[in-house]
Amino acid sequence: MIIEGSTAVITGAASGIGQATAFDLASRGAKAIAMVDITDNVADVTAEMNKKEGREVGRAFQGDVTDAAFRKEVYDAMCGDDGVVNICVPSAGIFRDRLSVMLDKETGEPDIYPVEMFHQVLEVNLVAPVYWALELVARMAHNRKVNGKKKWHPDETVQGTIVFIGSVASQGNKGQISYSSTKAALEGAAQTLMKESMFHGVRTAVIHPGFVDTPILQGMPEGYLEKYVLPDIQLGRLIRPEELSDAICFLISNSAVSGELWCDAGWHPPAGT
Repeated sequence: MIIEGSTAVITGAASGIGQATAFDLASRGAKAIAMVDITDNVADVTAEMNKKEGREVGRAFQGDVTDAAFRKEVYDAMCGDDGVVNICVPSAGIFRDRLSVMLDKETGEPDIYPVEMFHQVLEVNLVAPVYWALELVARMAHNRKVNGKKKWHPDETVQGTIVFIGSVASQGNKGQISYSSTKAALEGAAQTLMKESMFHGVRTAVIHPGFVDTPILQGMPEGYLEKYVLPDIQLGRLIRPEELSDAICFLISNSAVSGELWCDAGWHPPAGT
């Protein structure tokens, strides 16, 4: 689909992949972009983007992506002002890494990964992105219905595109039981939506980044990147957010590309580390 003139919703837009994607879409002519983030600096990031573009392309929305009322508020605002939303990149994500089972060094008592932490990661990394995507599909379907359109036809242009942010960790990675589980599950959700949403003219894709130089990596154990990651990356460095955003825009703009795109710089979770 054509990015120029489109309306987009980006979660996690105040930093990392989300911010880079929003800036990239704006530079390619997107008409309006909802900049969604839980942090209060989303307003400053949005103002920076608008200044750079010389137009009011971005609108800042601060809130929790797991809040259904907040999600509806964002879509109501964007659909009301700018028609339908054409692009959704739900990139907000967290991880809470530790071994699945740990033993007390003195007593030998097992300590199982806290279920509360698992649910927290599940809500942010799986449930939230799926429902931000479903909101786009639902509103696109409604818009087509009220305009007398039924099943999308190939003679039409693609109406919308969803790009989920997967991860190489979807294949499994030591110390990431909750994060890896949610990213693997996101693949299944995306595959299902691929089969359903095209009825309404909406494409769905998944991009699987490797280790990207974003603030989320600050939560990694000290020395992990240097010991287990960087030596096995072909580039010899972390992936830059703008490299990911370029790949995301490629997925959006080239309608022949669907399914999954791996942007891992050659790194995959090694066995036994």
